[in-house]
Amino acid sequence: MLKEGYAVWQCAHHEISLTRPRIMGVLNVTPDSFSDGGEHLDADAAVARALEMLDEGADIIDVGGESTRPGFTPVSQNEEAERVVPVIRKILAAVPNAIISIDTRHPEVAKMCVRLGASIINDVTGFTNPAMVEVAAQSACGCIITHWDRTLEEKPPRKQVTLDDAKPSRAVPSSQRFTLPEEAPIMRKVMGFLGDSARTLMRAGIAKERLCIDPGPGFDKDTDQDVVIQRATRSMVSMGYPLMCAVSRKRFVGALSGEKNSAARDAATIGVTLSSIAAGAHIVRVHNVAATAQALNSYWAVNRKDPRQGFISIGSNVGDRLGNLARAIALIDHIPLTCVVQVSHAYDTAPAYGISSPVANAVVEIRTELHPIVLLDELFKVEDTLGRVRPAGEDGHGDRTIDCDLCWIEGESHAGAKLSLPHPRMGERDFVILPMEDLMHDPKRFFEYANAPVAVAPREKRVGMVMTDLGELSWE
Repeated sequence: MLKEGYAVWQCAHHEISLTRPRIMGVLNVTPDSFSDGGEHLDADAAVARALEMLDEGADIIDVGGESTRPGFTPVSQNEEAERVVPVIRKILAAVPNAIISIDTRHPEVAKMCVRLGASIINDVTGFTNPAMVEVAAQSACGCIITHWDRTLEEKPPRKQVTLDDAKPSRAVPSSQRFTLPEEAPIMRKVMGFLGDSARTLMRAGIAKERLCIDPGPGFDKDTDQDVVIQRATRSMVSMGYPLMCAVSRKRFVGALSGEKNSAARDAATIGVTLSSIAAGAHIVRVHNVAATAQALNSYWAVNRKDPRQGFISIGSNVGDRLGNLARAIALIDHIPLTCVVQVSHAYDTAPAYGISSPVANAVVEIRTELHPIVLLDELFKVEDTLGRVRPAGEDGHGDRTIDCDLCWIEGESHAGAKLSLPHPRMGERDFVILPMEDLMHDPKRFFEYANAPVAVAPREKRVGMVMTDLGELSWE
């Protein structure tokens, strides 16, 4: 059965599930961006920040090489390319499956970055340039259509309502001015622009599933107009495209919160962001990924029932191996918003990946409502509770009382140094695939049906071969 609000955003070979809101981390490789200009101008510093944001919970990294702050100084496409190309190349060298968005209005820069492996074109001019439409049409990337219509500079008057047409015997106020301009003319322009641009892209052969819309807060809009647009989030969601909320540290957020310093507007940004998520927005574009992830994960866990199927591989080759597995399962079952559904038999498996002795392995099927990175931290706590020792410089392999690998979570993919989902080596591990056959008839067919990028290797090509069935695990 499809989940409530099921939707996907197709971005090259990435299929981004939107059943849960997604976070796009802002990476400005510029000297003059309004809140973080110059912080990541050095390519190595930019790459380090990108990897940090992935570990903090970012699903997408949005790389930009030209500031579009009010009164920005345009840069040439060559200068922009010199800033962003080395950064994108190094991010993908470090994390090949990372989802990279290129924030540019230059078609040649977009084309270059897509060839490097960027999966999304974020065009602040809304694909009004036919050359940018052609670049998108010649690729399989996702497209973010941003509203930037200079005609909104002509501000509509505030709405007035006449209370009484008849002249009273004495002068009294006969009309009331509203605090904000009327919504209808503003939203006709914004939604009309976004709809027209989307249809232009689809006529060029770009599938609707590749499109995302962004009302462009701050782009030639004043605070009143931005608030009107944010209040109309549900109307924009009804257009049928994934909707991005990109309000991070913007001027209108400062006006609402009273915070003059743009870098100090993260709390106010989170407030507006959660409001947009509640109204149906799918992606949030933010500078402070860690704080946003904490707020969003907490909000989502309380606000939505969202249990997801998952699989955890556990192994032990030190001490009472079966006892260690049983205790680990019991601890997993006590993780908040998580329960154990079923457990495979335990199996004695051949050493692999530098381990010195045979390992007792099993696979645990769970249901969880935690974000995968939050769940991973809970699994680290399970390992610590059972006394896993991590010697300095250990590369992740070696002897351990317990090892808990998060292998797969329904509808989730992630790329980062801390967590990769699905687990990149799951399909080559006999000590994972064979125990999964206890939980389902055919793991390979299961992952194909789940549309998960898990390549299950033929048994003769796997590592960590299962040698003996050690029987059921008693853990309750």
